[in-house]
Amino acid sequence: MDEQRNKEGIVLTEAQIRSRRQRSIGIALALGVLVVLFFAVTMVKGPVVLVRPV
Repeated sequence: MDEQRNKEGIVLTEAQIRSRRQRSIGIALALGVLVVLFFAVTMVKGPVVLVRPV
């Protein structure tokens, strides 16, 4: 499999490929949760965020 081989020529085992995929999915989910959290906080605060004293 070409996707198992990087520029240094290291061949990953099936367990390593599975572990890498699970880690990538975990990072993506964590990032998604952060995006949703920031969006929710922004919606709760509403337009008050835009009101600043001059």
